[in-house]
Amino acid sequence: MTDNDKRALKAHKDWQGKIEVISRAKVTNRDELTVAYTPGVAEPCLEIQKDESLAYEYTRKGNLVAVITNGTAVLGLGDIGPAAGMPVMEGKCALFKEFAGIDAFPICVDSKDPDELVNIIYKISKSFGGINLEDIGAPACFEVERRLKELCDIPVFHDDQHGTAIVVSAALLNAAKLKGKKPEELKVVLNGAGAAGISIAKLLISIGFTDIILCDVFGTIYEGGPALTDAQREMAKISNKGKLAGTLRDAMVGADVFIGVSKGNLVSQDMVRSMNENPIIFAMANPVPEISYDDAKRAGAYIIGTGRSDYPNQINNVLIFPGIFKGALAVRATAITESMKIAAAKGLAAVVTDEELNPEYIIPDVFDKRVADVVAKAVADEAVKLGIARI
Repeated sequence: MTDNDKRALKAHKDWQGKIEVISRAKVTNRDELTVAYTPGVAEPCLEIQKDESLAYEYTRKGNLVAVITNGTAVLGLGDIGPAAGMPVMEGKCALFKEFAGIDAFPICVDSKDPDELVNIIYKISKSFGGINLEDIGAPACFEVERRLKELCDIPVFHDDQHGTAIVVSAALLNAAKLKGKKPEELKVVLNGAGAAGISIAKLLISIGFTDIILCDVFGTIYEGGPALTDAQREMAKISNKGKLAGTLRDAMVGADVFIGVSKGNLVSQDMVRSMNENPIIFAMANPVPEISYDDAKRAGAYIIGTGRSDYPNQINNVLIFPGIFKGALAVRATAITESMKIAAAKGLAAVVTDEELNPEYIIPDVFDKRVADVVAKAVADEAVKLGIARI
């Protein structure tokens, strides 16, 4: 256990939880009790009964997000169970409040059955303005999110998939600008073909990075290849157009970009040297990246991003999920669509001005106060444009 691990463990014991419920209504005397609870509370209940949309007016629904996990893919720890996932869910809720002023509530569901998960989450969805799915393992996460989007009339967003994809896309848009290249001119190799990797690839293709090869533990993913999941099979239809069969090492030869959402120490300096001149390396495995910042630099990488806070270009979901939900909730959007994700990526990228942009600053700092509002506006504007905003 490192010194930082010990500090974190002590802090969590001292906190006994990172969030708490604070009452917005004063209940200090009989008159206040009469208004906030019985008999006065009956009136807003009856109004909502007549028009369910008034829940946004008379309750906290419009600023309340459920952060939900079943504990099957928590951080890099794997399937540690719902109770063990609670510290992460609490942390996510604290970030919602700190970065976007959104009230969020952690919910840990003890089930690996997609049908049961969908049913439970749908049945409690009336309490919330949005649902943030978190740390649910693939392939169940794809089905759970898809079905909940069909059932719910509020935004459903699996942050491990889409939050990661949006931040990576924003960073790569700025990296491409620095290289003076159009998205379609860059060959991208993406290692890790689970929930995050597939979502990143899909969004990058939507934005215009069309030359992408996905790799997993078995090597490159290509149409007709072996041992593919259903989600990988679908990705094989739109990526690796040359149907390259081989290892990650093979795929990286002549590539412009490496993106890793896999495991530490999988990429060597020689693999980086085999790439095109001035390669872009996003090694995001945590806490140990696919290649260390220093090794990537020594191998000639031009731009390097990691998931860590102790190096430049930290690619972190906290840059996205607060603003995504802030924008969606502001206009009471019914969903978060692909074009809203693209708008969020472009908005986040634009926070870094041309004057600020350099190889060690392609993505805003996580504490940049501009970020949440810029992302929120981009998302809200796109929702209005699509006609899925309710105000």
